[in-house]
Amino acid sequence: MSLRPVTTTADLAALCADYAVSPYITVDTEFLRERTYWPILCLVQIGRPRREGESDDDWEQNGAALIDPMAKGIDLAPLFALMADRSVLKVFHAARQDIEIFVHLANAVPTPLFDTQIAAMVCGFGDQVGYERLVRSICGQGLDKSSRFTDWSKRPLSDKQLAYALADVTHLREVYEHLSSRLAAENRSTWLTEEMAVLEAVETYRVDPAEAWKRLKMRAPTAKLFTAAKALAEWREAEAQARDVPRNRVLRDDALMEIAAARPTTTDGLTSGRLSRRENFSNTAATAMLDALNAATSGEQAKPPKATPKPDPVQSALADLLRTLLRAKAAAADVAERLVASSADLDAIAMEEEADVAALRGWRRVLFGEDALRLKRGEVALSAGPKGVEVIELGPRDPA
Repeated sequence: MSLRPVTTTADLAALCADYAVSPYITVDTEFLRERTYWPILCLVQIGRPRREGESDDDWEQNGAALIDPMAKGIDLAPLFALMADRSVLKVFHAARQDIEIFVHLANAVPTPLFDTQIAAMVCGFGDQVGYERLVRSICGQGLDKSSRFTDWSKRPLSDKQLAYALADVTHLREVYEHLSSRLAAENRSTWLTEEMAVLEAVETYRVDPAEAWKRLKMRAPTAKLFTAAKALAEWREAEAQARDVPRNRVLRDDALMEIAAARPTTTDGLTSGRLSRRENFSNTAATAMLDALNAATSGEQAKPPKATPKPDPVQSALADLLRTLLRAKAAAADVAERLVASSADLDAIAMEEEADVAALRGWRRVLFGEDALRLKRGEVALSAGPKGVEVIELGPRDPA
């Protein structure tokens, strides 16, 4: 395989045109984000399947490629067009951060998608299985991870670093083909389609400053505290996006909550607290914060979100039974428990008549949800024996 990255627009256009005739391509990115709000794209790796009649040498040379988005003068438009080509499936592993980059740069999600991490969960490899483990399990090979902490923005990159990056898409071809075949054989392809719908929605990657308060840890805040914290979080998120710096470089969470509680009205008051005095605000930032606070606190106060109700002792016991049922059902179907139902789903099923949770929709309801509701209604019971936990039919319960 060639370790020479593509560095010109003309070469990139030729590469993407060549790859566009493939049924699928494997994709990975290397990026940095420690000092910025938006990820800095440093390297793109793509691979394609072997073509009919293609020799081992030709496939080894041309079946995977590196793209240097930091090369002077390169235009990534051909790559973005390939990512938008719906005739070519884009295969990622743990795709969210990679997709976020394409959304930021091209304002579009690469579609259609196949995420091997989610597919592996459907196929029983466990929760959020890592790429290295999948390669070892499916390809029978280990990966050299010595370059994982590379500063991918530095040039030139060594052959060792480039080979490490390419391995993330070359092995991914075999991983994808194995998982795809298994999903088809077990009639689970539609299970993955439901999961991909979330990843393919551009809203998944949009960060609305007005929703930034959801990142804060607030326990039963008063209306005044919530209103102030919400305003500060919105200002901070917009400021971080505009300056392209991490949000905690603008204002740390603990200092934000301290200021929200104090609700100062002067610049000096912003830095009078034990935590906020360590912050270094410019005059412009300080004025903007005070304006945001004043606008929020002088108007109608926002309503704090309702606290998530906790199950009572009986409901808590039922939730424990549901967890046992989930474990048994997931093991029998060889699918990751976490993909079927979350702990919050189980609590909601235990507390509500017909909870609006993923575990009671689609394939999850067929696999687990229906029996979960029947267990709740007393129509089935759980029995533990040499073969594990089994569902025992009890029949409809007498309403009297």
